[in-house]
Amino acid sequence: MAREFIVEADGGSRGNPGPAGYGAVVIDAATGETLTEAAEYLGVVTNNVAEYRGLLAGLRAAHDLDPAAVVHVRMDSKLVIEQMSGRWKIKHPDMKPLAAAAARVLPPDRVTYEWIPRAQNKHADRLANEAMDAGKRGEQWSAAGSTAELDVRSAATAAPRKGRGELRDQPPLTGTVATTGTAPADTRAARTVASPGWSSAPDLGAPATFVLLRHGETPLTPQKRFSGSGGTDPELSPVGLEQARRAADALARRGTIETILASPLTRTRQTAAAVAERLGLDVTIEEGIRETDFGAWEGLTFGEVRERHPEDLTTWLADPSARPTGDGESFAETAARIAATRDRLIAAYAGRTVLLVTHVTPIKTFVQLALGAPLQSLFRMELSAASLSAVAYYADGNASVRLFNDTSHLRP
Repeated sequence: MAREFIVEADGGSRGNPGPAGYGAVVIDAATGETLTEAAEYLGVVTNNVAEYRGLLAGLRAAHDLDPAAVVHVRMDSKLVIEQMSGRWKIKHPDMKPLAAAAARVLPPDRVTYEWIPRAQNKHADRLANEAMDAGKRGEQWSAAGSTAELDVRSAATAAPRKGRGELRDQPPLTGTVATTGTAPADTRAARTVASPGWSSAPDLGAPATFVLLRHGETPLTPQKRFSGSGGTDPELSPVGLEQARRAADALARRGTIETILASPLTRTRQTAAAVAERLGLDVTIEEGIRETDFGAWEGLTFGEVRERHPEDLTTWLADPSARPTGDGESFAETAARIAATRDRLIAAYAGRTVLLVTHVTPIKTFVQLALGAPLQSLFRMELSAASLSAVAYYADGNASVRLFNDTSHLRP
């Protein structure tokens, strides 16, 4: 009967792109013994490249131990797992050769893939961090100084670490591989009980992170006209198209986006398309993040609304439940829609980084809800065209605003 190995792999980049490294461990599936550790400092690459390099190192290490083995890969990178499983397309030019190289190491029918939370990938995570730390010192990673296996052992009696290096987005592999032989019995036991359970403190794991991109300018934007879901659905202007391209470049440099969702309106779909082309991803339309419907105010400036509908505007500014003239959508109704959409997307994309290409009111509402601020706070937020904001959502229900109205990518 063929031997069965578990390969756990991880990779990361401190800066994305930035100083990067990978870690991989081969485990005997029958005994839980650590058979081989591998790690390497990669120089400056992206998170996804580092993760693929970790996978490649783990598969090659398993092949070296037994070319006839059956291998089960466990990683916390949803991107790598889904792409190698064939469920997601591989479009990014940096990913294709790495994925192809990984697929050639062992026959595909002898390799299976499983996504796991980061809390269950601590061994490979630690190896990747060790490699990056060694690179920072101008050294190569050495198995002699590795504490990754000790971390697994101590996890049986200590709460899981909450912090980790930025691990995320070439090929000839030259990393160091160390064969550790038979692990002590207490280490094997620790590997069994260290997974999250009733006996240990909760590890919240990776949050669902929503990167919020406002669409680029339309002809209405510089004129500060109301432009919601019920208007003429304008396209991006030439300035807006350039803003979308610059936003795409900025997101490519960050390298953490795994999924793109866009409002159904033309301006958001055009902005999302520019990003998707740059990142090699597809765009999914999400109705829940469309802009507020401003009713009869669509296409008008604030001053024109004040002239034509003074009482309605005064009420709207004072009461979030008031609708714009012509049965538009109130901010309270928008907030309820965004909250429901948020909850659904958090459940669907737990632990992943998702780009939402949307509008002024939805983005402000995501932030307002995360802060627990009153709805009137929407009037006190400035949000520029093609700006980036970000909110992270944790398993305990808490949220953290990480970025708001960043326009640094639009500067010359």
